[in-house]
Amino acid sequence: MRRTTRRRPPPILETTIRVHVDTIAAGGDGVARVEGLVVFVPRSAPGDDITVRARKHASLARGEITSIETPSPDRTDPPCRHYTRDKCGGCQLQHMTYDAQLRAKRGIISDAFERIAKLPIAPPDVVASPAEWRYRRKLTLAMRREGGEWIMGLHPYDAPAAVFDLEDCPITDERVLAIWKEVRAASRDLPEADELRAAVRLLDDGAALVVEGGSHWPAHERFANAVPSVSAIWWQREKGRPRLLHDRRAAPQPGASFAQVNPGMAAELQRYAVELTMRYAPGQVLDAYAGSGDTADAIARRGARVLAIESDEDAARWCARRLPEGSRVVTSTVEDAIADALPADVVLLNPPRAGLDARVASALADASQRPRAIIYISCNPATLARDVARLVGFRIVSVKAFDMFPQTAHVETVCEMVPEVA
Repeated sequence: MRRTTRRRPPPILETTIRVHVDTIAAGGDGVARVEGLVVFVPRSAPGDDITVRARKHASLARGEITSIETPSPDRTDPPCRHYTRDKCGGCQLQHMTYDAQLRAKRGIISDAFERIAKLPIAPPDVVASPAEWRYRRKLTLAMRREGGEWIMGLHPYDAPAAVFDLEDCPITDERVLAIWKEVRAASRDLPEADELRAAVRLLDDGAALVVEGGSHWPAHERFANAVPSVSAIWWQREKGRPRLLHDRRAAPQPGASFAQVNPGMAAELQRYAVELTMRYAPGQVLDAYAGSGDTADAIARRGARVLAIESDEDAARWCARRLPEGSRVVTSTVEDAIADALPADVVLLNPPRAGLDARVASALADASQRPRAIIYISCNPATLARDVARLVGFRIVSVKAFDMFPQTAHVETVCEMVPEVA
């Protein structure tokens, strides 16, 4: 019998080194290279000369700044006390000027295309957000009961299991923070649990609260009365689906998860996606991952017939309610519905961060039913680049980005693709 031996992983070594930071990686860490070693350093900026305490593993290392020898001209003082004091992981780029953040995001996108898709592209334009601060209309907090009191906050970037108590969040709308104060004041009536997760999101008609966790919530009526600024409350039990417990809204609306986090930037991105779509004078448009139908409705009212696919039943019903005659909604996952939904003149894709299921890419690459154009909206440059490589038979026409989340490393990208000419 053949004996196999397992190789031991290379040891993790700690060292102190001086490095020069060149770029920003996808997660927001600065990247330095020294003697064949790639060092990722949180809270560093391109142009920094810094000394770091690094943990090396093979040819990679992760470093913590011990001193800044020569600061980058891109540096600025972060206004959030949690960013430095508590090492908040919600933002990654507050220590950089806004212009530097936009340059970094251009590099993140072009790097993903080069490394993952093997398609070098010029760093794309990134449209600046109308607001750099107080733009977020949603805030999700981790909640942990300690000593009979609730800690409600976020996780440090270097200790994701820990939670610090949040006092303020400068990227979040002050109305959202005011509602969180109501939730904190009524916390004795939250579900019976040691840990919860909850999100407050502003709606057109009030605000929504989604609470996740716990198996019993006997005091939910009293809690609802104690948070008058909340117009709708959803509760997702452990191992359950979200359930609408209280609804004080004047009119029906789609689920809270489909309200825009940065509405000004979202509206600009949507206008751009609609204009790209209409350039092809489409008769039939497939809007995959349609959500509550904002984009589908805008395209349909420009004269195209739209087939919208959405797996969330509430959102699909809302979308169907809005679409004009001649357009319709399929309630399904995109991978299950795509084969029957094609052909279409233009396909609009807006998947979650995980990107496209391989079956979706395969169906779109089928030469017998390729659309005239694909407009792919992505919140993750890495999965966008992977999917572009999967879409065999298409070429990139344009790439443009939108800074939906200033002060963070996240960026929305719109990639326009057409079939290659044989």
